[in-house]
Amino acid sequence: MTRRPHRASATGVARIVCEQISPVVGELTANLASIIAAVHRALDARADVIVLPELATSGYVFASLEEARTQALTGDDPFFTAVVDLLHGTDTVVVFGFCELAPRGVLYNSAALVTAEGVAAIYRKTHLWDRETLVFTRGDQPPPVITTVHGRIGIAICYDLEFSEMPRALALAGADLLAVPTNWPLGDHPAGERHAEIIIAQAAARTNGAFIAICDRAGLERGQAWNEGSVVIDQFGWVQAVASDAEHPSATADVFLNLARDKAISPHNNLLADRRPDVYSIEVSAK
Repeated sequence: MTRRPHRASATGVARIVCEQISPVVGELTANLASIIAAVHRALDARADVIVLPELATSGYVFASLEEARTQALTGDDPFFTAVVDLLHGTDTVVVFGFCELAPRGVLYNSAALVTAEGVAAIYRKTHLWDRETLVFTRGDQPPPVITTVHGRIGIAICYDLEFSEMPRALALAGADLLAVPTNWPLGDHPAGERHAEIIIAQAAARTNGAFIAICDRAGLERGQAWNEGSVVIDQFGWVQAVASDAEHPSATADVFLNLARDKAISPHNNLLADRRPDVYSIEVSAK
């Protein structure tokens, strides 16, 4: 593969690619191979930032804690070195979810941010959804924001986005882009409407003036279908790309991440400067 120069540092444009793959519980080796293949495809597409699904290494619908543990990786697993090696000679950033085995056998629903220099960050999901609570321990550290040649990238995972404090914390920390691996279970929604999770993400992007790249998963796993709602949203809350291509679905958009640093929304208003923490700290009571 021919590696490209540092495109973003020259033009300010970052190409974001969300690779909507289909991991399967119990198929660890195949899942890891699928991630490597997806990164190859995205590199061929000249991606600057690649986002893959939540728990991309392991699949999602675990029968038990014990089964999940057999599919878990430690933070220093050789697979991470394989991803680092794949990025050699590029400035591409990869964010993907994995089932993390921590000391004393504790499992976390985690996401890693990887560059050609190594693993830059591992984030452990703060808000666990439904049966995740039977398998994983909640993370107790704030989400990271990593400075890259393309911009400042924050990480959240799936259900995290439904708590407004999370995208706001990332915006306050200077994130230009929120990279969000997800596994969105398919739910009912009115015809012609986007899935509620996408609407929530659009609102988070708009209220924080930040880009959001969400990579959902595809496939049918133990009877569970998914929204397959991978999407790239701009800093005004508008959808710029959705998953396409039936064989290898992905959402791709070229964006100027530095635009997220301007939080002015009128001559007299600024999304972050207009905050009133002095009022928010006052207890609200019904009368």
